[in-house]
Amino acid sequence: MLQFRTHQLVIRDRKTLAHHASTVLPLSDGRVLVAWFGGSREGSNDVSIWLARKDGRGFGEARCVASSMEAHWNPVLFQAEDGRILLFFKKGYPIADWRTYVIESSDLGETWSGARELVPGDVSGGRGPVRNKPIRLKSGRVLAPASVERGLWRCFMDYSDDDCRTWTKSGLIEARGTGHLDEGLKKWQSAMERARLAGETFDYAQVPAEYAHGRGVIQPALWEDEAGVHALLRSGEGKIYRTDSQDNGRTWCEAYPTQMPNNNSGLDLTRLDNGVILLVCNPVSENFGARSPLSVFVSLDHGTSWEKIGDLEDGPGEFSYPSIASRENHIWITYTYKRENIACWEFDWVEHASGDR
Repeated sequence: MLQFRTHQLVIRDRKTLAHHASTVLPLSDGRVLVAWFGGSREGSNDVSIWLARKDGRGFGEARCVASSMEAHWNPVLFQAEDGRILLFFKKGYPIADWRTYVIESSDLGETWSGARELVPGDVSGGRGPVRNKPIRLKSGRVLAPASVERGLWRCFMDYSDDDCRTWTKSGLIEARGTGHLDEGLKKWQSAMERARLAGETFDYAQVPAEYAHGRGVIQPALWEDEAGVHALLRSGEGKIYRTDSQDNGRTWCEAYPTQMPNNNSGLDLTRLDNGVILLVCNPVSENFGARSPLSVFVSLDHGTSWEKIGDLEDGPGEFSYPSIASRENHIWITYTYKRENIACWEFDWVEHASGDR
């Protein structure tokens, strides 16, 4: 069961109007880093990457760590094996054409390097982690969950075998059509047939927005167990989707729907040392539906089934884009709080003497 420890808002003094898409990283010295993007509104050129650090006295003042006259998006914190802390983020507009940048810290987030492009010259729509954290596999490989939002939304994975210095891209992960996806694809197939009869060429990846916007799968959340590597995916199909890999993330099966609802908004998960998986999401099945409640679910059977533990938020407003991290039996969860702040919860996982939750 989850045992509550603390709950607080991260930003003490708001320096921007809007705040979104947080990422949380607990450090070995007991402190916690939280980053997010903030500005006048999502997608504006004044949106920058902000960071705050928590110690025993709470969160310190937020500070800007990456900024330019170009929209910044979706920071992701990760600690390399050599101790470097990496902060990945997207830059550019529209989303389909954004690029991935990274800054580094060798002093636990006190100071940061300048930004460099993660994969110089990349034009695929962003490499490396798109929103959720990478994981380090038992093999030592770092696997970063990625996706593209050009045409029909699709996922891929970037993997690194040299501690996040260079990256290799997997193939695109397709999704089995259901619901909204089927409806959009039927229209697109008709359009392709008309183009074929007219002697025109077409590119499946370039599905027009009127057929494809919000359809497909993006923003994977990863875990590894004895059966391989797995990911849950945000989708526009009313359900969370899943994909699996048997070769350390190099290739993936076609994504398939789970029974868990999804509102086409972010989700995240963590696997504890005892094999328990905790998932945080908005359990709403409407495409682009309400971003409340924000709930925590647990799986004791390797992600096959999920049981709700409780709601972090269930009132009106937006409570979205959760980030969850764990060290041993300690769990941290951050999320967007009404676009006005970033909320942070801390829990312990405690087993009953009987072994039941």
